[in-house]
Amino acid sequence: VLGKLLFTLLSSLRSLHFSTSVTSAKVAVNGVHLHYQQTGEGEHAVLLLPGMLGSGETDFGPQLQSLSKKLFTVVAWDPRGYGRSRPPDRDFPVDFFERDAKDAVDLMKTLKFKKVSLLGWSDGGITALIAAAKYPAYIHKMVIWGANAYVTAEDSVIYEGIRDVSKWSERTRKPLEALYGCDYFARTCEKWVDGIGQFKQQPEGNICRHLLPLVQCPTLIVHGEKDPLVPRFHADFIHEHVKGSRLHLMPEGKHNLHLRFANEFNKLAEDFLQ
Repeated sequence: VLGKLLFTLLSSLRSLHFSTSVTSAKVAVNGVHLHYQQTGEGEHAVLLLPGMLGSGETDFGPQLQSLSKKLFTVVAWDPRGYGRSRPPDRDFPVDFFERDAKDAVDLMKTLKFKKVSLLGWSDGGITALIAAAKYPAYIHKMVIWGANAYVTAEDSVIYEGIRDVSKWSERTRKPLEALYGCDYFARTCEKWVDGIGQFKQQPEGNICRHLLPLVQCPTLIVHGEKDPLVPRFHADFIHEHVKGSRLHLMPEGKHNLHLRFANEFNKLAEDFLQ
């Protein structure tokens, strides 16, 4: 009996250890090798989509660590040219968000997930909106924050303000320099500013406003009221045009609200996804 008890205890400890670990791998998708991190063993698959120059490890530490391992299987991906999904170097053709959306969905299908929910931050929120609009049968639910469906003159001024990475705060800059090296980081940031600037030439600065009415999944939009990068009107516009969506405001939240207020954000996301 003692032996049996010991075996049961060891088994449960092993499964406990397994369920809290984060694994990391690369898989071939659409001609590139995409890097992703995975944790948890829940039935509900959730993909975390990072922002500009982002990766799973730089953008989603508290989510990989603390989102329920029992309820969710959480995957954080590095889009092509970002994080450890290199080569190739990142580029910004006019359809780069559509390309990311297809890569993200195809990655999850390659990993054999039948249906997924999306947590998209900033550029990852734009990618999530496009994925939900274009692959509605595959997307279960979606939480987005710091996203915009179009680019205004006000946005362009904000983007020019971040072009020179030497002006970034050290706290924001250092992990990205460690990940990319100073040169690739600086060069890719400049390319991003030019890439996002292309949408200013589109009618009404359009990125994905035409796709918002096609989103069918339950959607939660979170907005930090002190976000210096994405003005409130962007969250309002998405809320207005994604039918049945909910808007949650975080009065003290800035652009990185999911990191700064991780516990509050994680609870909000878990409650919505269930």
